[in-house]
Amino acid sequence: MPVSSATPASLYNPQFMDHVNNPDYNYQLEDPTHVHEGVNPSCGDDLIFSIRLGEDGRIEEAAYQGHGCAISQASADMMSDLMIDKTPEEALELCDLFERMVRGEVEDEAELERLEDAALLCDIAHMPARVKCAELAWRTLSEMLTKEDEA
Repeated sequence: MPVSSATPASLYNPQFMDHVNNPDYNYQLEDPTHVHEGVNPSCGDDLIFSIRLGEDGRIEEAAYQGHGCAISQASADMMSDLMIDKTPEEALELCDLFERMVRGEVEDEAELERLEDAALLCDIAHMPARVKCAELAWRTLSEMLTKEDEA
C-alpha cells in the first residue's frame, strides 16, 4: 500500500466508510478489565476505550464509545478489531507502528500489512490537521496499557 497524496476520495473509500457506518466495536463492554478515556481537544473527539483481558493475558474483547469525526470513529473500530487476541505488548507495538505511519515515518508495505484495515489511514500523514483524529484511539489504548488503568 504505497503512501501517496491523500484526497478525500482516496480516504473515504467503501472499506473505510463501512467502519464508519457499520462499526463492530462501538458499544459498552461488560466487565472490562481496563477502561481509559481519550480526548482530542483540537476538534472535540472524545472516546472511552475498554478492553477485557483473558486468563491468558491476551485481549479477548475491545470496545469503544464516544463521538467524533469519521476518521476518529473508523480508526477506533479498525484498532479494536486488530487488538483482539493480542498481548498488551503486541498491542503497544501496533500502537507505535500506527502512530509512526500516520506521521509519515513508515512506508514499508510488509510493516503496514501488520495494521490490517488500519493501514487504510496511511494517507493521513498528508493531512496533518487530521493526524490527532486518527491516532486518538491508538493513543488512548497505549496510555491505558502503560498506566495500567483498572476498570
